[in-house]
Amino acid sequence: MKFIKRFFKLILKTLFWFFVFSIVIVFIFKWLPVRITPLMVIRNIEQTDSNKKGYEHDWIPIEKISNNLQLAVICSEDQNFLIHHGFDIKAIERAYENNKKGKALKGASTISQQTAKNVFLWPQRSWLRKGLETYFTFLIELVWSKERIMEVYLNSIEMGPGIYGVEAASLYWFKKPAANLTKYEAAAIAAILPNPLRYKANPATAYIESRKLWITKQMVYFGPLNYPERNEKEQ
Repeated sequence: MKFIKRFFKLILKTLFWFFVFSIVIVFIFKWLPVRITPLMVIRNIEQTDSNKKGYEHDWIPIEKISNNLQLAVICSEDQNFLIHHGFDIKAIERAYENNKKGKALKGASTISQQTAKNVFLWPQRSWLRKGLETYFTFLIELVWSKERIMEVYLNSIEMGPGIYGVEAASLYWFKKPAANLTKYEAAAIAAILPNPLRYKANPATAYIESRKLWITKQMVYFGPLNYPERNEKEQ
């Protein structure tokens, strides 16, 4: 009986300190740059001695990231990013219906969910990771602004072999800083996000070229990029 009580006390203490730590770290990353993520560590460990080259990651503030790229990833990955609260219910419902039919649907995971996964968790799929992803998505949506979520997302996502974040990606693919990306260059980078280890932003294959054209059309339909917190400040 005593063993069972101690076991449950240990579980409760572990959960309590996990919640405390998670809340503290989310508040810290509200302001501080995310210099390294679990995925960067995992990918680096996976490299063999023959192809070991580390990784490229240059954190930059969102003011130095082209609006073209911010808009391109929204149009490519999550067009309801500015209005949902971390989860796109309609996209989840579409994914569920397509899965029942044996079809795969890309894009059910929001930018907020991807940010939570990239910064705090590991890439392999499991029910545990999905549950923690839901928890951290709720936390960052509660604590961070949409603009901050986008800033962290664009600075932490994988964008090529050993390439993390938009500055490293822009220099790698187009030999220029992320602030200077054109609409088509931004669309090319956004187009490879479903599988950045397989696709190349430059030179683009026929498939990526078609994705670029679709994304640039969506950027026109979407209109100017206006973060909700910016609008609140202006009012």
